[in-house]
Amino acid sequence: MGNLSLHNERFSTKDTVMEYVCVIAGAAVVAFGFNVFLFPNQVASGGVSGISTILHGLFGWNAGLIQYAFNIPLFIAGVFVLGKTFGFKSFVGTLSLPLFVILSEDWDAWTMNPLLGAIFGGIMVGLGIGLVFKGQASTGGTDLLAQIITKYTGLTLGTSVLLIDGIIAVSAALVFDLEKGLYALIGLYVTTKTIDIVQLGFSQSKMVYIITNMQDEIRDEIYAKIDRGVTKLPAVGGYTGKDRPILMVVVYQTEFTKLKQLIKSVDPTAFVIVADAYEVLGEGFKRA
Repeated sequence: MGNLSLHNERFSTKDTVMEYVCVIAGAAVVAFGFNVFLFPNQVASGGVSGISTILHGLFGWNAGLIQYAFNIPLFIAGVFVLGKTFGFKSFVGTLSLPLFVILSEDWDAWTMNPLLGAIFGGIMVGLGIGLVFKGQASTGGTDLLAQIITKYTGLTLGTSVLLIDGIIAVSAALVFDLEKGLYALIGLYVTTKTIDIVQLGFSQSKMVYIITNMQDEIRDEIYAKIDRGVTKLPAVGGYTGKDRPILMVVVYQTEFTKLKQLIKSVDPTAFVIVADAYEVLGEGFKRA
């Protein structure tokens, strides 16, 4: 029992260290992407970094200091107003991001093409934020403001985030020009998609639902020729009102074509629904 407890303690410590590494590394990636792609091209793609880009354009203020000026009060407001303990890791993320922005502010721009800046800046920012999320933390900023707005207005969190980022994009169009506002929207879109990829990974598996009158035959063929488990889900036909179980099977993308041909050979009239499965844990796939 003592050895097991020591093992679990070491495992927990290792996980905690890796989470802090993710938070700090993620903050650094966000800052570097901001300084080499977004900021020099005046792409204000949402968040406090977008606000700092706009205020620098208006008044020439230092972007890193602006981010400190927004992030720290927002973090404190989040703690008191929302009544949550955001944790020390989030505080580290809140302080680290502006610090890395200041440390890398003299770096040369990697491109002065606004479109390339929006795309690759969006990728780097999304990668960094994704790493911070993997560390189970945040970098503060407008995400906390969105939660505060949600609490007092009743708007959904997604609507609040969209409202804030939309205001920032419109402001960029007014302060700089319409094209810069459009580039900001491109950068914001790329960032959100990159965060999803970092969090979920690329889809390597397919989840297939099969509605057929030949359930046993298709199930047996899947067992014999693909060696995948099949789950029978209870369902009722909306028109007939009769029981119409659905077969569900998860396969790798490389196995999907074989599965599709197998279903067609057994029951050409089968109704098949296919969806991406981003993470599959268990026997035959990735271990938890």
